[in-house]
Amino acid sequence: MHEEIWLAKLFNDNLPGVGNAFLKLVGIPAQPRPWANFIVMQLLVAFILVLLFAFLRPRLSMDRPGKLQHIFELIHNFISGESEDSIGHGSGKYVPYFGTLFVFILFSNLIGIIPGFESPTMYPPVTAGCAIATFCYYNLMGLRELGVGTYLAHFAGPIWWLAWLMLPIELISHMARPLSLSVRLYANMYAGEQVTLVFLGLTYFLAPAIFMGLHVFVSLLQAYIFVLLSMMYVSGAVSHEH
Repeated sequence: MHEEIWLAKLFNDNLPGVGNAFLKLVGIPAQPRPWANFIVMQLLVAFILVLLFAFLRPRLSMDRPGKLQHIFELIHNFISGESEDSIGHGSGKYVPYFGTLFVFILFSNLIGIIPGFESPTMYPPVTAGCAIATFCYYNLMGLRELGVGTYLAHFAGPIWWLAWLMLPIELISHMARPLSLSVRLYANMYAGEQVTLVFLGLTYFLAPAIFMGLHVFVSLLQAYIFVLLSMMYVSGAVSHEH
């Protein structure tokens, strides 16, 4: 059981009705304290990103780009390059999704370094939500690109007389992807958070800085792996050759 952080306490003390209204929409009974840590942290990450891009957009410049613009151009170019390598021609139309996913997961991972906050990605519902979004996205892109008949034929495999064997294997493989994506991200972020907290509790000299640096590295790596796997799933879904 995670201890309620100060921001969740603020929401629960002042906005319990709003929280229960949202819970009611998804069929969950009213709770005395409906705002879980991961919910308020996701809202905070989304709010930070909205403010960040609202601040950045009017300052975009071709002639004199600022440091913040350089950072996001670097991220965009990196995601575009990886998408081109994974998907090939026409990958540019998928970059907005991959970029949004990468930035959201990265900020969600990194915000846990700030004292008083937690990484929402150390909670299974958050990582499961990202994984389900990717699952829905690559299937929708496959249907849009290839059409219903051709896309569903992927599940039967290339040899028609083995379709009876390939169909259940492919279905199990696809259904396991959201579980694999969500568990990998959740487990790594939860473990990293716990290790950092342990060393912060043991000593405040040098060691915490090392593990916080490790936490930053793991945050970047896990965001990259999640998006890279998403690219591979999209590539398999929209590939005509497959």
